[in-house]
Amino acid sequence: MGRWEPNARGRLARAALELFAEHGYEQTTVAGIAGRAGLTERTFFRHYADKREVLFTGSAELEQLFVGPVAEAALTLPPVDALLAGLDAVSAFFVDRRDYARRRQTVIAANAELRERELIKMASLTTALADALRGAGVADPAAGLTAEVGVAVFRVGFERWIAPGERREMAPLLHEALTELKTVAAGGGGRGGGAGA
Repeated sequence: MGRWEPNARGRLARAALELFAEHGYEQTTVAGIAGRAGLTERTFFRHYADKREVLFTGSAELEQLFVGPVAEAALTLPPVDALLAGLDAVSAFFVDRRDYARRRQTVIAANAELRERELIKMASLTTALADALRGAGVADPAAGLTAEVGVAVFRVGFERWIAPGERREMAPLLHEALTELKTVAAGGGGRGGGAGA
C-alpha cells in the first residue's frame, strides 16, 4: 500500500542517495531503493527509467532555467552580461538543496559512468545555450564561446557552493566566478605572486 503515499518521487530520491552513500552506486539495486522508500519496484519505474536517472532527473529543468533567461537577456545585453540572468535563475533552483547537491556530487565523483553522464549533461547544456544565443541574434563564434563560458562559470560556482564549510548562497558565488573570468579576459588577475608565476 506504500505506493499510494504522497511524494513517492522524493522518497525514492532520498532512499537512493542514502543507499549510494552506504553501499556504493554499483551495489545499490532498484529493489533496495524501493524497499528503503517503502515502495514497490513498479512505483520506482513509474518515476525513473533506472537508478542512474535518480541523480539526473532535474537536468531538463536546469537547462530550461538557465537557457531561457539568457536568451531573453541577450536580446538587449552583450552576451556575457546576459549570462547573469541564467545564472541567477539557476541559483534560485538550488536554494535549500545544498545538502542534497553535496551528497549527489559525492556519489557522482566516485563512479566513472556517472562522471561521464555528468559531462554529457554539461555538454547538452552548452549546446542548448549556444543555440538559444544564436536564436537571440548572437553570431558565432561569440554564441559558442559565451555558452562555454556560461557553463564553466556555473561549474566553478557550483563546486565552490558545495565545498565543505561554504555557507554563502550560490548566486554571489556565480557572480564572483563570472567577475573573475571577466578580469582574466581583460588581462588582469589570474596570476600567483610566487616564483615561476
